[in-house]
Amino acid sequence: MTRDDQGVTEEWIVRVDGREYGPANIDTLREWKAEGRVLPANEARRADAELWTLAAEIPGLFDLETPTATGASQLTHSTSSAQAPPALPSRGFGQILAETFRTYAKGFLQFLCLTALVVLPSVCGQLAAMWTQTVQASEADLRALAAGGFAFLMFIFSLAMWPIYVAGVQILTAEITAGRRPGFFASLNEAVRFWPRVAALCVFVYGVFFLLIVFALLIAAMIVAGGSSLLVIFLALALLVLQVWMFGRFFSNVLFWQQFAVLENAGVIDSLRESRNLAHSGHELPWFQQPMWRGVFIASLWFAFVLVIALVSGWTTLQQSLNELMTTQDPQALLQKLTEAQQAHGFDVSSFALGLLQKILQPLVGIAFVVLYISSRGER
Repeated sequence: MTRDDQGVTEEWIVRVDGREYGPANIDTLREWKAEGRVLPANEARRADAELWTLAAEIPGLFDLETPTATGASQLTHSTSSAQAPPALPSRGFGQILAETFRTYAKGFLQFLCLTALVVLPSVCGQLAAMWTQTVQASEADLRALAAGGFAFLMFIFSLAMWPIYVAGVQILTAEITAGRRPGFFASLNEAVRFWPRVAALCVFVYGVFFLLIVFALLIAAMIVAGGSSLLVIFLALALLVLQVWMFGRFFSNVLFWQQFAVLENAGVIDSLRESRNLAHSGHELPWFQQPMWRGVFIASLWFAFVLVIALVSGWTTLQQSLNELMTTQDPQALLQKLTEAQQAHGFDVSSFALGLLQKILQPLVGIAFVVLYISSRGER
């Protein structure tokens, strides 16, 4: 139990949706947290102080590495008679999507500025790389070398900004859904604090997904190389089934790692563990109301949108590639023709605009998972 220097139990007041609740001790706050009534982004202050901070800063409340109170503190459980904040309402899938679009509309400028941190360096790098292809440069051409170096630096900078982008989406969404108007620079400064943790989780999560995709490509190559061997084809199909199961299992386990890493202020291991627990909770609910399947639906909607964007923007190139594939038998000649067609195609304004639209709308995925996370925690 949290105590001050004189041994007196600290009590806190929290502000939820503009109303103040408390004073409440740490045990009562833990109850409210477990019931989804208090989130890390809610404002809080000590009962004997006037300075407001966030509930995430209350010692021992959202720090999952801190063990819960035991022994004597369990005997004084729920000693505060303070009125509890209202429980978060359960949302249907349609309500989750509606809340997602409302949140995005309310904070459009903030989300747009946050997206620009990742998109602008990437666009600058792509333009520089395209410029180097149009320059007839030798190895000694410093312009081409400088443009290539600039493109590489922009790529690295875009990767470095990605953890800030991920954390920023979580913070902005939590603030807006709580009924507040967050400032962009204040949210950005808060997101920077989570960079090491989110970066480590990004490397692990995206790295595992990359390895699983490489594994699938190797299986496809095995099928092609196997030719007419039924044994090789059967073995490859069995490995493909295993790979699909591994991909789905890992995907469901990491559905909520971003929310726990940022909104719950959890460590790397705790974020993954709590994400798995929340994703596989709700077994008493119908399957379409369980957090895991709702997360799958949200991800599927976004993947379908990305696929449509990719097909529309690359339809001409895809048709040419299919025609060459059907008419050219020599693999080396086929690769050369595809490379020449890609170079002759040049810069496509419509493809660039569609890709930019996808990036601008990308925060919708993060917002939807935050809303789903808040709803799922309330149901638990």
